[in-house]
Amino acid sequence: MTDLFNYRRRTSTETVVGDTPMGATHPIRVQSMATVSTNDTEGAVAQAIRIIEAGGEYVRFTTQGTREAENMRNINAGLRAKGFTTPLVADVHFNARVAEVAALYCEKVRINPGNYVDPGRTFKHLTYTDEEYAQELQKIEHRLLPLLQLCREHHTALRIGVNHGSLSDRIMSRYGDTPEGIVESCMEFLRICQREHFSDVVISIKASNTVVMVRSVRLLVDAMDKEDMHYPLHLGVTEAGEGEDGRIKSAVGIGALLADGIGDTVRVSLSEPPECEIPVARHLVEYISQREGHAPIPGRAAPDFDYLRPERRKTQAVGNIGGDNVPVVIVSGKGDEPFHGDMRPDYIYTGSHLPEHNGDGQRYIVDFNVYEGAPGTYPIFPHNAMPFIGAFQAPMKFLVLPYGTAIEETIACLKAHPEVVVVSVSQHPNRLGEQRALTHQLMTAGLKNPVVFCQGYSHDAKEKELLQTEAAADMGALMIDGLTDGFWLMNSGDIAAADIADTAFGILQAARLRTTKTEYISCPGCGRTLYDLQATIARIKAATSHLKGLKIGIMGCIVNGPGEMADADYGYVGAGPGRISLYRRKECIERNIPEDEAVEKLLQLISADQQTQQ
Repeated sequence: MTDLFNYRRRTSTETVVGDTPMGATHPIRVQSMATVSTNDTEGAVAQAIRIIEAGGEYVRFTTQGTREAENMRNINAGLRAKGFTTPLVADVHFNARVAEVAALYCEKVRINPGNYVDPGRTFKHLTYTDEEYAQELQKIEHRLLPLLQLCREHHTALRIGVNHGSLSDRIMSRYGDTPEGIVESCMEFLRICQREHFSDVVISIKASNTVVMVRSVRLLVDAMDKEDMHYPLHLGVTEAGEGEDGRIKSAVGIGALLADGIGDTVRVSLSEPPECEIPVARHLVEYISQREGHAPIPGRAAPDFDYLRPERRKTQAVGNIGGDNVPVVIVSGKGDEPFHGDMRPDYIYTGSHLPEHNGDGQRYIVDFNVYEGAPGTYPIFPHNAMPFIGAFQAPMKFLVLPYGTAIEETIACLKAHPEVVVVSVSQHPNRLGEQRALTHQLMTAGLKNPVVFCQGYSHDAKEKELLQTEAAADMGALMIDGLTDGFWLMNSGDIAAADIADTAFGILQAARLRTTKTEYISCPGCGRTLYDLQATIARIKAATSHLKGLKIGIMGCIVNGPGEMADADYGYVGAGPGRISLYRRKECIERNIPEDEAVEKLLQLISADQQTQQ
């Protein structure tokens, strides 16, 4: 049972992966995946060394055929000859025979339940009787047992890696495109492993949608607990993208789970050189792990809260905060800072400084003792000034509440003043635990006041990436839980207010709570990638970044391409050497376009659709 308020790692069994076991009491491992061709032995060894020297503890290679699987023997030997013992992982899709070959030469093999036995998905609805469905499960067992035997004989670990983008037609037809279907796709394979007493297993459930990813992993842990399974978990947000957006999106999803003690190994998937992934993953793991052994938080879960299937907390709107409104963004400043386009915060806290209004509709929060009732300004009260709230006439008031404030007095005040927005703050090492505990107190008391979560940091401009990673990780579970009516991002360093606002908006968008810019669902690339991924992403971004609210998938190959297109408006997918296929959601619109024409054709497709909609 997950403790919502106190950090401790989930108890998992040990999985032996070469000389670097995971799970149990072992540290959370970090890893990455090579992007060079697995047939290029020299290039593969060199890239693996770069990953290892950056701190990677496992290195994965794509093995799309038996030739690539066979060459893992040479890559493995090349690394061992240079003194590296880091375990190697083979990534297998579509061909069970390839997994059996790879098991001979790698310390771990990853298979995808969506395409290990089931045929390639066509997005067709299939109908099975219970007997026919049972027969399909027998096919899985028949095909999986030889691999388990090979893995046992060669001391090879197995990763069962489910991707939201590649669920089989069989699972989709019975369970729909749901977290429950994702979990069942995994459990079908796990039950066979458990029955065969094969324990060197690790599981991953990945999606480009952080909400789907987090909810699916929570459900998986619950399902495993019910069947007395405690295998270690690999965490990642697939197709997270690049740069700031990729880091924020990964930190939201991975951080939400790590903060609840879930996760034994991490991969941050960025559309960048693989060694760039390691420092991000390492900082994320270390940042969350610092909570180990913290002072206990005596929180109690609200009776109606459902951790596995959370819904947005019901609140009464105060102005544009709470109710059905998207979460607001608040930053601190003087009130005259420049911001980037649509990334202007909803509120700026100016402290004891009364801003000069320029008629642009900007709202301000000021300390209650300087509040004069000017339009567009709202007072904020520290918790010890609670008795003064009733003396002020304002349509909206903010009350800063740390967990542990006299609860009876607080409940009485908030019941009497529904115009108050609660600002949840915490200095506890596990701020998530305290902020959850406060919100659950309000829920238990039946209060409908909106809650804004205030997160404070101290980073200078060169540490902006750390601010993004930490804030995204701290907010992840609060957003997935449905508790967030607003996000106040504070930083005492010299990071510009505009960058702080951009980060806050980016974090809300990563959790699918508020859209302010184009979203790119781009894979990190691997040996299957059929074009220059990073250059193509740059070209597509340059041409489409003004299209607010659009989701564009940029996929190196077909493995997850069409499936992830279901969550994107448009898709650009490698179809063959120098060839691209274009998708509108899951529908392929044009196949095998020459690469040098594909970006322009994508832009023409988007433009034509927009003209039709006007």
